[in-house]
Amino acid sequence: MHDIPYLKERAKETRLNILEIAFKAQGPSHPGPALSCADIVTALYYRIMNIDPKNPAWADRDRLILSKGHACPVIYAALAQRGYFPMEWLKDVRRVGGNLQGHPDMNKTPGVDMTAGSLGNGLSAGLGMAYYLKDQAKNSQVFVILGDGELQEGNVWEAAITAPALKLDNLIAIVDYNHFQSTGATDDIVPIEPIVDKWRAFNWNVIEINGHSMEEVVSALERGVAFRGRPTVVVAHTVKGKGVSFMEHNNDWHQKIPTEAEYAQARKEITEGI
Repeated sequence: MHDIPYLKERAKETRLNILEIAFKAQGPSHPGPALSCADIVTALYYRIMNIDPKNPAWADRDRLILSKGHACPVIYAALAQRGYFPMEWLKDVRRVGGNLQGHPDMNKTPGVDMTAGSLGNGLSAGLGMAYYLKDQAKNSQVFVILGDGELQEGNVWEAAITAPALKLDNLIAIVDYNHFQSTGATDDIVPIEPIVDKWRAFNWNVIEINGHSMEEVVSALERGVAFRGRPTVVVAHTVKGKGVSFMEHNNDWHQKIPTEAEYAQARKEITEGI
């Protein structure tokens, strides 16, 4: 089992690969929302999830759904690092006919468990997977990463009210709570507070954390896996663009291609931990 220092280094590597994708992709690749959940995704792929990169379709694997699919560079980086496909693929994100599209496609990319596009669908799909796995008496877990702006979608709450009724304790939702959506601050568009109280009212086991503390991320996910009787939601407070000074809390980087100078500065900051 990988320790916290190792996971922190892998998270740094994930962020560097997100930046490379952003710089080389054929079109905007959403670096801001990818950077905000890099610590969470790293913990999942390197410590929490039971997976086999050599057998992506393994029936007993844990599943991960990136419901906020526009943040797919974080998934592509982690999958490449874990050996699901060659690192060279990261240079061809968003290219016509390529294997790594602007949203994850389970028919094109090894290791992707759900094709994402329209927001709000991931938790319902995860519920279906978790229900099936329970029915088949499998021990596999289903993890679903949601954006906070995505919680404005009604379909999310239909799944949220159903999952506890089905006692799906193999379903773990993770809210990447970075306070932004594509067109601005979530609180300025459709505020979602009190977010913790909402999930508790829907009868979920709620764990609230700093989504950039690897110690808290790992602890929350491990507690969620161990919890019985109800699904768990981890409300992870995060920073959009985390790790790059000029991207943090700056919604211009929701989808933007960095210049060569910006790319160099961002890499320096991530590498040196500025």
